[in-house]
Amino acid sequence: MPLVLRVDYPGQPALVRDATENLSAGGFFVRTERDLEHGQRLPMVISFPGLLDPLEIEVEVVRLRANPAEGPPGAAVRVVGDADRGRLAQLLEGAMRPAPPERRAFVVLVVEDNPHVLEMYEYALQRLRQRTGPKVTVQYAANGHEALERLAEPPRPDLVISDLFMPVMDGFELVARMREDRALVDLPVLMISAGGTEHRAKAIEAGVDVYLQKPVQFSDVMSTVRMLLNIRG
Repeated sequence: MPLVLRVDYPGQPALVRDATENLSAGGFFVRTERDLEHGQRLPMVISFPGLLDPLEIEVEVVRLRANPAEGPPGAAVRVVGDADRGRLAQLLEGAMRPAPPERRAFVVLVVEDNPHVLEMYEYALQRLRQRTGPKVTVQYAANGHEALERLAEPPRPDLVISDLFMPVMDGFELVARMREDRALVDLPVLMISAGGTEHRAKAIEAGVDVYLQKPVQFSDVMSTVRMLLNIRG
């Protein structure tokens, strides 16, 4: 199953973050709205919050994707140096190493007011149970206010998957309130939204761990949830 890692750019503002797609030791695709050019070389830092240490590598742009019908905009890049390819391969090997079996039960809170999207998340988490074997209990909330009420009650979720745009209380306010609470400040949050670069930057500033842009690939949701829960199999 593919990994989705965060991409930062050395020397650029911390809010400029993208994500990988189809990651391998030799290269990967970067979902980004930055103005990149074919043949351009640039440094990137890839990481996963709380699990993988940041790794700085040099890449070269080999293909651009600008047609919305093909998916979110971005660029295919190759890792330039042998040393960087070796370090990336080592990172991938460590990320996919099976985790200790002592924790086999998880609670995931899904905050979403669209019933069709809820069905997709439920299916993804069901597939996750089939693939990895852990018990995953899913809780639901229709907005940020309901989510905070559920987060105040045991059992506390291990992961929050949320939309940005919801009635009563949106995802921005939800995450901001979570990060102000000592009990919730380190709780992983996966944000999945159709919002553009400005909304993504605002979400990351509020404290989102991983932001996936809609339309999102089914495998990306599964792999990101696995990483945030540290389930590897």
